[in-house]
Amino acid sequence: MIDFARNVRVWFAPEEVRREGRTPDYRFSLANERTFLAWLRTSLALIGGGFAVDQFLPDLRWGWRVGLALALLAAGVLCSLRAVNHWVRCERAMRRGEDLPTSRFPTLLSLVVAVVAVAMVVVVFLGWEG
Repeated sequence: MIDFARNVRVWFAPEEVRREGRTPDYRFSLANERTFLAWLRTSLALIGGGFAVDQFLPDLRWGWRVGLALALLAAGVLCSLRAVNHWVRCERAMRRGEDLPTSRFPTLLSLVVAVVAVAMVVVVFLGWEG
């Protein structure tokens, strides 16, 4: 938890990361940045999907619509926060010459998306009013 709090502080002061270790090969730092941007694109897609469910399925029962939309929106928010945290952790590890950090977040995100998709399949089969 303390490491997470330290990482949050670094989100707003990335120059602190440069003080650790040695500068890695720029290709690795740029690859880390591309991964960060991919996570942000995923986050934007999830947020867009949440708004789409809420706005474009007005005939869907209120509970289903709000539940699915909130699940997608929450996944998008978590994904965007995870993106910056993962970028900091990887950049630090590369500068220190350590192994890159592992994460269970991709599994969690996949499960959330799968649950929402299954719920949407149920809604389609049962009908919007169902």
